[in-house]
Amino acid sequence: MSLAPRAVLVHRTTEYEELLARHGTHGQAAFFLSSRGRSIEEVRLRHERGRQALAEVAAAVPLQWRQARVERADLDRFLFGPEDVVVVVGQDGLVANAAKYLAGQPVVGIDTDPGRNPGVLVRHRVADARALLASAERTGADELTMVEAVTDDAQRLLALNEIYLGPPGHQTARYTLGLPGAQAASEAQASSGVLVGTGTGATGWLRSLWQQRSSALRLPAPTDPRLAWFVREAWPSPTTGTTRVEGVLGPGESLRLTVESDRLVAFGDGMESDALELTWGQTVRVGVSATALRLVG
Repeated sequence: MSLAPRAVLVHRTTEYEELLARHGTHGQAAFFLSSRGRSIEEVRLRHERGRQALAEVAAAVPLQWRQARVERADLDRFLFGPEDVVVVVGQDGLVANAAKYLAGQPVVGIDTDPGRNPGVLVRHRVADARALLASAERTGADELTMVEAVTDDAQRLLALNEIYLGPPGHQTARYTLGLPGAQAASEAQASSGVLVGTGTGATGWLRSLWQQRSSALRLPAPTDPRLAWFVREAWPSPTTGTTRVEGVLGPGESLRLTVESDRLVAFGDGMESDALELTWGQTVRVGVSATALRLVG
């Protein structure tokens, strides 16, 4: 007998809860914010809207389904199953946080604060949750391209928006960059890091680099099986070059980076706490992942 679907509700600790954890009581948190010209009432109301939305989505799960909840900080310890329907209740960034731990499960994004969130990935309202869950396994989903980094010792990192490779602080990263195909010649570089991103990430950090240098590259769309990459602040010297600082990767192509510093890191979607540690002589390849995010439209 096959298992009934399981709705996994992904949420995150609210700002109000974080304030209470830090300051102990509502009054102390209110005093802290007022000393900085902010009112705690706005924060408390957002907290209540978010918690009410989570409760309403939980109540909309079909009765015959199983149900689980996972907070963002616990995603790396949660075991998702192939029969799961993942319901992200919160902000766009929370979808990206969950995506790297999935393997093709459908994802429904529920916006808890319409008008405050862009709603690019959390596309639906709380009132739509019941109908969406009832049809989630049959409804068509957008296959959003993801990016992955694989090291020469088989460590793997997956991201929905972008992967950053570079120094953990403000030092200079030193490495050799190898390009695919006809551009296969490598170049020794010194920079503040390399960013490789998807079409989903092309609305954020990736776009800021693209605009900053007035690049002529055509950024990918979220479902395009292409990635764009940029080297940040490449430094010319007698031993390091700046001729290979941007490009596009297609299916089967990868950017190759060989570390020539004591320590570099690779992390995805801004999650520095979940980074790969890269040491001298180690090689990492970054390219289009075979795994895509199935986002229910």
